Amino acid sequence: MKTTDYFQRLSQYNQWMNEKIYQVCASIPDEIRREDKRAFFNSIHGTLNHILLADKLWLSRFENYNFEIESLRQELIYEFDLLWEERQKTDKEIQSYIDSLTDEKLSETLTFTSRSQKRECTFPVWFLLLHFFNHQTHHRGQLTTLISQCGKDFGVTDLLWLPEAEL
Repeated sequence: MKTTDYFQRLSQYNQWMNEKIYQVCASIPDEIRREDKRAFFNSIHGTLNHILLADKLWLSRFENYNFEIESLRQELIYEFDLLWEERQKTDKEIQSYIDSLTDEKLSETLTFTSRSQKRECTFPVWFLLLHFFNHQTHHRGQLTTLISQCGKDFGVTDLLWLPEAEL
């Protein structure tokens, strides 16, 4: 297996899980999606928003363009339908970036200023991509808990069951 294949699977998994999450969340009334559940980003909507914000921030670093934010808790999009549209657009951008990867690009280093650590950091791209996809999984795990607290069955989340996975 090539290393780029590994990131292809993670990108496909990301898109599959986001589609599943947003479909379930669409069946939850807006006031419940926004209800403070004492989660790290307060609510379902807050967590969805944070994942999108972080993904867009990392994409800007990977592809070297400016994406200004005020904080990691900033609400990018208030309306759920628009948030879902932007999520789908961003997932396509992630896939496009992953499609462009080569082993050479993966071994390059990337320097950025960490908002959480408030300092400049340098890491190999492959390691930052591991963090990128792990961050999504971490917060989606929180979302599945919040969704189940609303009485919704989220279903299977295992990577093994990624539809049409090309191994």
